[in-house]
Amino acid sequence: MAQDDAPAPRTLAELAGIAGGRLAGDGSIVIRRVGTLENAGEGAIAFLANPRYLSLLAATRASAVIVAPADEGGTTKPRIVADVPYLAYARVAAALYPEARPRPGIHPTAIVDPTAVLGTGVTIAAHATIGAGATLGEAAIICEGAVVGADAVIGARTRLDANVVVYDRCRLGDDVRVYAGAVIGADGFGLAPGRDGWARIPQVGRVVIGDRVEVGANTTIDRGAIDDTVIEDDVKLDNQIQVGHNCVIGRGTAIAGCTGIAGSVRIGRDCRIGGAVNIAGHLSIPDGTTVGGAATVGSTIERGGAYSGAFPLQSFSDWQRTAVRLKQLDRLVDRVKALEQARRIDAATK
Repeated sequence: MAQDDAPAPRTLAELAGIAGGRLAGDGSIVIRRVGTLENAGEGAIAFLANPRYLSLLAATRASAVIVAPADEGGTTKPRIVADVPYLAYARVAAALYPEARPRPGIHPTAIVDPTAVLGTGVTIAAHATIGAGATLGEAAIICEGAVVGADAVIGARTRLDANVVVYDRCRLGDDVRVYAGAVIGADGFGLAPGRDGWARIPQVGRVVIGDRVEVGANTTIDRGAIDDTVIEDDVKLDNQIQVGHNCVIGRGTAIAGCTGIAGSVRIGRDCRIGGAVNIAGHLSIPDGTTVGGAATVGSTIERGGAYSGAFPLQSFSDWQRTAVRLKQLDRLVDRVKALEQARRIDAATK
């Protein structure tokens, strides 16, 4: 897939404008790359967002730095001063390392059904497949080996990386990015037990994804059993996440890798879900909730807030002792109840 050439490096003044920060020092210096405070050299820009690295600021060899107002006095380097240095860094890095966009066109090995509707400027790479009645929006990018099912809708400027599969009738909004190997719209885990084994229940819903959503590599989002699975605008899903059928994930929520979400879960807006979280089915998580990594959510969370359920790391021998004590909890509870009962009886007889 042919790529457009990357733009030239930027001056610090240009980057300050892009970052939305205040320029201090020589804005004419040319910045070619990003680097860490510890390892950056000439032509690089570094940033300080975590106070634990403050000691590295004065000694950095970077040509420029990004700092918060409170840390500006720690350096004489040309700098971008921003209230949120990490956000400023993200904008600077995006400017210095723009993603190469392929040139529009359809590769000769691609299979495009004649009933598909293609917007202007689309790119369909080698061995990609576009099904009957599918719609690709303006400047959509379908990379090598990706599959768009029948009657699926892919929004404007949306990109499906290599080997992504979007099943029939699913809908993706504008400016969506789906990374390699993700599967959107496979059947949910709908099975009915019977005398002769499991009977598969047809999954007749869709997956509907809003605008500016990111779906990580090898993440899977199941189609709805009856109603749709819905991913609202600006949701960010990391790699290797499982989203079960009929889930709804609210606008602006971010979910880290290896999280498993069972069917019919409703996650509110602006939530933060850590890595390897397990979420049982048919429950709700309210807006603005944070769930720490490796936690298990087994029931509905009634109030937004920060929650965590994983044990801190211990040595193996300490964990063995903890496990033994956990097994003794039921007996300990019974002993406490017996003592409380005895105390009440004693108090009543006095």
